Parts: sequence; structure tokens; C-alpha cells
Amino acid sequence: MRKTLIAATLALGLTCSSCLGPDNLYNGLKSWNAGISGDDWVNELVFLGLVIIPVYPIALLADVVLFNTIEYWTGDNPIADPDPFPGFTRD
Repeated sequence: MRKTLIAATLALGLTCSSCLGPDNLYNGLKSWNAGISGDDWVNELVFLGLVIIPVYPIALLADVVLFNTIEYWTGDNPIADPDPFPGFTRD
């Protein structure tokens, strides 16, 4: 029981780090998805497809583990800063 508690505490500590970054890859993907079509239902279908395939989770994981870490240590993010999020409309 004690080993399980220690392992769970260490795993939680690794997933709840306070190193925040810009998440350029994830935000660029989100902005691309919002600009695909003027119809929100098309954007929603693309979003659901990218979640089911797991493009969104992989992009976020790559940002957290790789690209934000590179930016922290080098001061330069290899992923370009995306344009501001255009948002979604309700038609």
C-alpha cells in the first residue's frame, strides 16, 4: 500500500508541474480548426475527428513535454506563435 501511495504521489507530481508555456502547436491547431469553415458544425466535426484520432492530445503532449521545454532552456520555441484565436460563431 505504501509503495502504491508513493508511486501515485510521484506520478501526480510529474503531471502537475507548474512550468507553463505558450503551447504554440496546440493553439495553432485550435486556430486552424476554427478557420476551416464558416459553419460551426463543420468545425465541430473536424474537432471531434481530431480528438478521436488523438491529434489534439498528441499536440498538447508535444507542447508540454518537448516544445515548451525547448523554449524554456533555449529561449526560442521551434513552433511559430500562431495568430490570435479567431473564436467560433453561432449561426
